[in-house]
Amino acid sequence: MSVLTIASSPSTNSRSARLLGRARDALTASGIASRHLELRKLPAEALLHANSRDPLIAEAIEAVAQADAIVIATPVYKAAYSGLLKVFLDLLPQDAFSGKPVLPIASGGSLAHALVIDYALRPVLASLGSHTILPGIFAIDRDIETLGDGTLLLAPALLERLGQRLGDLRLHLPHRARIEHAKAA
Repeated sequence: MSVLTIASSPSTNSRSARLLGRARDALTASGIASRHLELRKLPAEALLHANSRDPLIAEAIEAVAQADAIVIATPVYKAAYSGLLKVFLDLLPQDAFSGKPVLPIASGGSLAHALVIDYALRPVLASLGSHTILPGIFAIDRDIETLGDGTLLLAPALLERLGQRLGDLRLHLPHRARIEHAKAA
């Protein structure tokens, strides 16, 4: 059983990626394996030219195919999810998320961007075949803080929402994955 986490920020210092890291840590702590994909590390030319034969692109597409569930994190730019995410999603087969629950996570400067999950990202995830798109998590940038020593601090309400949504994700894992998780516990 494996959850694929996808970080779609082009920034090396991304709040959405740090929140996704906290989600991965929580999944691991609950006995669920995860694999991580940072889209910014994929070759730009291959992404822009939709070259699915590029070895790194092919590996990323295969990671999606092998995952039991997907967690996608994106920053919000100009009232939309990242262009990097759009380019990657366009490379995937039409049924790439079929049978996979998907948890979308987004971060942005204000609550004015909160609807990006439901009105921009959710339709694209559905078009890739996911019938189980969990209620997303939108985080305001000020609710994600990194201290000088690297410690990540999340606002209590954000931490609570993250825990609830990850619990929902565990409940929606395919039956095979739930059985494997129960045996490991």
